[in-house]
Amino acid sequence: MTFFKKLTESLGKTRKQFTEEVHKLGGEEEKIDEEYIERIEELMIEADFGINVTEKMVEGLSKNKDIKTTKDAELFLREKTYSILKTVEKPLALREKPFVIMMVGTNGGGKTTTIAKLSSLFTERGKTVLLGACDTFRAAAIQQLEEWAKRVNIPVIRQKEGSDPSAVAYDAVSSANARNIDVIILDTAGRMHTKKNLMEEMKKMKRVVKKVIPSAPQEILLTLDATTGQNAISQAKEFNKALGITGIVLTKMDGTSKGGIIVAIASELHIPVKYIGIGQELEDIKGFDARQFTDALFAI
Repeated sequence: MTFFKKLTESLGKTRKQFTEEVHKLGGEEEKIDEEYIERIEELMIEADFGINVTEKMVEGLSKNKDIKTTKDAELFLREKTYSILKTVEKPLALREKPFVIMMVGTNGGGKTTTIAKLSSLFTERGKTVLLGACDTFRAAAIQQLEEWAKRVNIPVIRQKEGSDPSAVAYDAVSSANARNIDVIILDTAGRMHTKKNLMEEMKKMKRVVKKVIPSAPQEILLTLDATTGQNAISQAKEFNKALGITGIVLTKMDGTSKGGIIVAIASELHIPVKYIGIGQELEDIKGFDARQFTDALFAI
């Protein structure tokens, strides 16, 4: 199965509750009216496009004199969605060696699984990868990371449970430097964005990494669980404020009917969406492609 086909299937819940409902509102050549536009607004809110995006699109439907039929309206929604998503389509480029990626996010957001997927992706491209097990607090976190690493056949730098995460990060980056590794991915402990002391801990980790490689971490990627809807935006704002997020990995798109959240994130945060995850298998991740995503979302 191609990634596009799997992406289309993974967006099935959103398409059923949004795209298909929009399509059902009228035949392709029916004229639009106020009632139609109000229903579009309701459907967009329900799909988590967010208030700001919804209002702009609804205003466009109302004021654009070229939009006369339901077919015109659907095309307008599709292209507006694409134009918003295109602004955050910025693929991750391994610009230097070693390239340090710091993975952050809340518990249960798919962070460790995403690390495994990215590791697999990079090794397939011929890159050497090393993982730093900096989540030293959560029970079995180190073991979970090591199990994924064995599947991808890559090394893990670890210390005992309860160790200082920054010390692990320092060891991992130093080791990768000495071993001429291409990519280092640091797993951090999942934390709620409201826990200030834990956020300070990650700031410390970032500072420690810079002592070894001044330009690192070159990427700080936030994993966001799409099923959390609008809460994902408040998470991203706090992590960005504390660390300066360079990109987002949107996970669990296959588990939500609120796939419009990616449009809200793009419109409000302007943080690049680097990857999108659509399942539990190692191959279920891909660099974000705005056109591909839009086509999958609006597929009937």
